[in-house]
Amino acid sequence: MIPVFDGHNDYLQRAVEAGAAAARLWLQGDGTGHMDLPRLKAGGMAGGFFAMWIPDPQTGDIDALLHAKENPPFDLPLPSEVPAATALPQAFAQAAALFAMERTGTLAVCRSAADIRAAMADGRIAAILHMEGAEAIANPDALHLWHAIGMRSLGFVWSRPTRYGHGVPFAFPSSPDRGEGLTDAGRALVRECNALKILIDLSHLNEKGFDDVAALSDAPLVATHSGVHAICPSSRNLTDRQLRRIAETRGVVGLNYNTGFLDPAGRRDRFAGFDIMMRHLDHLLALLGEGGVALGSDFDGAVMPADLSDAAALPGLVQAMLDHGYGRELAERIAWRNWVDVLDRTWGQ
Repeated sequence: MIPVFDGHNDYLQRAVEAGAAAARLWLQGDGTGHMDLPRLKAGGMAGGFFAMWIPDPQTGDIDALLHAKENPPFDLPLPSEVPAATALPQAFAQAAALFAMERTGTLAVCRSAADIRAAMADGRIAAILHMEGAEAIANPDALHLWHAIGMRSLGFVWSRPTRYGHGVPFAFPSSPDRGEGLTDAGRALVRECNALKILIDLSHLNEKGFDDVAALSDAPLVATHSGVHAICPSSRNLTDRQLRRIAETRGVVGLNYNTGFLDPAGRRDRFAGFDIMMRHLDHLLALLGEGGVALGSDFDGAVMPADLSDAAALPGLVQAMLDHGYGRELAERIAWRNWVDVLDRTWGQ
């Protein structure tokens, strides 16, 4: 079985919500969501980026929002910025959940590419502590604290503003060119992330913010869970110009499995088969090269295709790549090696 290293999941919020049952949820599963240890093992998922993400405290009319997303075209307003005082306890709770998982002996929180390789060799899940939206980082001192804890990957925004920049709204069809670029604090954060060798995740960032990071950063440009705008013109996907800019830095894009970011019509229908995903991968390969394409599922945070319903179904995706004509070496690069290689280049270890 070819292992898979994944660019993004939202499992930690599920773990926090499980409370006292979190250990059982991880070790045994409960039949919900997309991930737990048994399904990761069954699907050959060797590790990935585990995201701390702050739920929107002002959810509004959930039914109306879901109806809009399921009936394109749509253009949803950005939620309000979440204050650091609200975000910090939730981020700490999610980080604590990941370290509790590590204490079971089944997972290792990794701070280097060598750590990832060692965890994979030992049969433990190799986990990167990632923050999706920097609301919990009030200042550079807080960034240093999170780094000391073990965080090695940071997205400045989710799809809402922060003190550092602006996320794209959920919109289809739409350009990612929505809103202003990084703030002064955001530009300073780029420099501090570079100094600490923290990966900067461009997924969810708007186009002007993307350009600001590209102009300032000395690290490979990375989008952990995005798709191809030329195929599916969602605001969340990357244009060919952005993809070429990532390629110039020997960066990586992890393909998002969210059906609404894959389907050319922007629908969130749970389509069957892997043809649409192969179209996205082919396009990414054409612009990024064989070293620039990876996987970024968005498990436990999105609607999955019918034949990729959870982590246990990952061998079907790997087999689809082989059936599509990708040789085993390329399939392995996409499935896991490109993530480890770009982390080696980013972290310098």
